[in-house]
Amino acid sequence: MSEKNKVEIETRLWLTYAQRDLAAAQALLRNKVIFAHQVCFLSQQAAEKGLKAALIFLQIEFPFRHDLEFLRTLFPQDWECSRLSNLPRLTEWGIESRYPSFLIEPSEQDAKIAFQQATFILEAVARDLSRQGFLM
Repeated sequence: MSEKNKVEIETRLWLTYAQRDLAAAQALLRNKVIFAHQVCFLSQQAAEKGLKAALIFLQIEFPFRHDLEFLRTLFPQDWECSRLSNLPRLTEWGIESRYPSFLIEPSEQDAKIAFQQATFILEAVARDLSRQGFLM
């Protein structure tokens, strides 16, 4: 298998995981019981995996950290992903929403915002990949 094929397969795999996390967050948002912690966490994970999928496509190595702002800095400047903003709060949900703590509980509104932000990030990833000829 060629290196190009390996990169495309791995990119698709990461995108699939990102899309599944986002779909799970969406399903939880539709539930009558509020699962804000889980929606916030899954939204962060979807965004992280989407960004990492694009970095894999670019063959840019990244550390296994949850810092979305740091990942953004790894993109070439002509990529939309390099210009994403408001990432620190979504990054925090990757940690804060995982474990019980004395921090403020995420609200239903926090969950909706996290989901919207993750959706926007995955759309930016898709646009960037598409501009590079990657068929979604």
